[in-house]
Amino acid sequence: MELGAGTLNQLAYEPMCEAYDIVEPFKALYAGSPLLSRVRAVYADISDVETSRRYDRIISVATLEHICNLPEVVARSALLLSENGVFQASIPSEGTPLWTLGWKLTTGLEFRIKHGLDYGLLMKHEHVNTAWEIEDVLSGFFNTVTCKVFGLTKYWSLYRYYECHDPDLAACAHYLAGLPAVELPARKARA
Repeated sequence: MELGAGTLNQLAYEPMCEAYDIVEPFKALYAGSPLLSRVRAVYADISDVETSRRYDRIISVATLEHICNLPEVVARSALLLSENGVFQASIPSEGTPLWTLGWKLTTGLEFRIKHGLDYGLLMKHEHVNTAWEIEDVLSGFFNTVTCKVFGLTKYWSLYRYYECHDPDLAACAHYLAGLPAVELPARKARA
């Protein structure tokens, strides 16, 4: 299953399989795509996915930074994984100096020249989660979280890739039941 499938551009890089489901609330993005025939089921929200479904892999490409209810989405995803399933996500290193410098010197500069407006205001509304916040949520619901970066370190990177195994099913169920907040692990030193 893919979270935030958008225009289905990621699907071109996925091996053929009989069951590829997507979660994408903005239907206009994928409507009319020739790749739509490869999709088994389309969901507007992860809460629409039947709780009996199980996935060997749930992926997300440049989506988690946009999700306002991120803990709910990650907890639901973890509960939908098969026994040895994996949650994989790639995200921009939002909130770090290199990522900020990167967009300010490219899209931000072009936007200011073209429209005379501050692209940073758009980014504040588009990227509602920093890379650190996303990592904290993933670590709160999965026992094994590994990260690879495009850069020198997490702090000095443009992009991150996370692979999460062994979900803490009790923490996920606890959170989704609306019980008092699950305590996230102590934040590690940022490097």
